[in-house]
Amino acid sequence: MKVSVSNQQKNLKISTRAVKEIVLAVLALEKAEEWEDASIYFVTEKKICQLHDEFFQDPSPTDCISFPIGFDGTLGEVFVCPKTAVLYAEKNNLDPYEETALYIVHGLLHLLGYDDLEEKARRVMRKKEKSCMRRLSDLKISLRQP
Repeated sequence: MKVSVSNQQKNLKISTRAVKEIVLAVLALEKAEEWEDASIYFVTEKKICQLHDEFFQDPSPTDCISFPIGFDGTLGEVFVCPKTAVLYAEKNNLDPYEETALYIVHGLLHLLGYDDLEEKARRVMRKKEKSCMRRLSDLKISLRQP
């Protein structure tokens, strides 16, 4: 599988290799390895606000936005805002790298058809997120650059 990674932000140094490993691990766990490619974009707060406003009519910052494609072997695109992760992690005494990894997982699950708009679906998605994050921990995959 080809995983394209674009880093257009400076709030968090991110290992491109680890991003690719996260994508592959999530797809393997979800038995969705038939996809040929996906794209992960790390963007500034300004950019995520622009995307959020353009596609969801909400100009506030958000953690990630997913755009499923689902044809010609392309799973889709996930836009992640590491600054959102850094701020949330600081406020909640969490690791910003783990928080950013969670945003990648969350975005990928959206691409795979999971939703979090209704309570029942949200519970299913949160359970999947936890399962994926445990798997990443077991595999010792970290976004921190070595």
